Amino acid sequence: MARPKNAFYAQSGGVTAVINASACGVIETARKHKTKIGKVYAGRNGIIGALTEDLIDTSKESAAAIRALRHTPAGAFGSCRYKLKGLEENRAQYERLIEVFKAHNIGYFFYNGGGDSQDTAYKVSQIGERLGYPVICVGVPKTVDNDLPITDCSPGFGSVAKYVAVSIREAAFDVASMAKTSTKIFVMEVMGRHAGWIAAAAGLAAEKAGDAPHVILFPEREFDEEAFLAKVGKTVKAQGYCAIVVSEGVRDKAGRFLAESGTKDAFGHAQLGGVAPVIAQLIKDKLGYKYHWAVADYLQRAARHIASKTDVEQAYALGKKAVELALKGRNAVMPVIVRQSNKPYKWTVGEADLADVANVEKKMPADYITADGFGITKKCRTYLEPLIQGEDYPPYKNGLPQYVTLKNAAVKKKLGGTFKV
Repeated sequence: MARPKNAFYAQSGGVTAVINASACGVIETARKHKTKIGKVYAGRNGIIGALTEDLIDTSKESAAAIRALRHTPAGAFGSCRYKLKGLEENRAQYERLIEVFKAHNIGYFFYNGGGDSQDTAYKVSQIGERLGYPVICVGVPKTVDNDLPITDCSPGFGSVAKYVAVSIREAAFDVASMAKTSTKIFVMEVMGRHAGWIAAAAGLAAEKAGDAPHVILFPEREFDEEAFLAKVGKTVKAQGYCAIVVSEGVRDKAGRFLAESGTKDAFGHAQLGGVAPVIAQLIKDKLGYKYHWAVADYLQRAARHIASKTDVEQAYALGKKAVELALKGRNAVMPVIVRQSNKPYKWTVGEADLADVANVEKKMPADYITADGFGITKKCRTYLEPLIQGEDYPPYKNGLPQYVTLKNAAVKKKLGGTFKV
């Protein structure tokens, strides 16, 4: 009888508070099907681990350690920003992948990431057969930006949404208490290069008129300096202070990022250098108000201590479903969240073709943003609210959350030479 094929799992792109919950779902489900899936190998630092034959043997980890992944933030196996080019552009990359997969009897490929990662999974699903070694490829969705198409939401987003809504509410209480004689402006910058989902989520903190955030700046709307300053001035007069949330991807009327630094990342995206201080200084220069600003940066996506329970459950469910789809022979697909109702919130797991997911960016619908461009509508709130529901606290010890660090034992290499990435 032929040995069961092994699986390769890798994490890609910016990590999240719940990407390890998806890893937990993949590994625990695979372990329940040992007659069909041999071992689960993880790529050390994402797809780079496959290219360099730097594999991690997850079978060396105890059931308790794998279970602890569910409440541990970041990428337990290391992630990367590395995009495979097309077959004709770099055939050597794909030949190397297949060579490594052959050497380690890998027949399943699970790639846990966003749009660029799903593009990679789709390419591998198509090219394996062309190179004489078919591999079943299933994408596992992940992105704090919530910009993957088809799926109702993306794992990682709900927890970031909860973090930013809590953060702006708490910071606004602080500013309001000091505004009479001190700071009147607080600007919080959040992630979101082209899609304003995270910025919109901060709007959940404003439950009634006058609540913070008073102004939200979305990438979907060009920055109107005159209208913005008028809104800020009016808010300070009415409330005594103004709390602002700005997405890193806000652009001016010419289409330039307000915070563009002039450099690019590994995917060719413009590197952004911080829009919060730009906005804060503009207010100081034009209106004279004292300000403070903060950039949530990694804090928003690493905050497992305040993760959304809904998000954790969905992340795990999609990892589990990815393995179940692979065992059914479903190739070039990705499990997705399907919303069945808002109140009560009900969801199930469906599937989408990777060809329809790869490199497609889901932006905020126009009717999710208020007419003045500075807030969220009731329709947007209805969509967002279920995604931040519930708490799923990690275990604590000595006042601090306890997270797992895996052994990450290396798989013995079988191929000679090295491969440059």
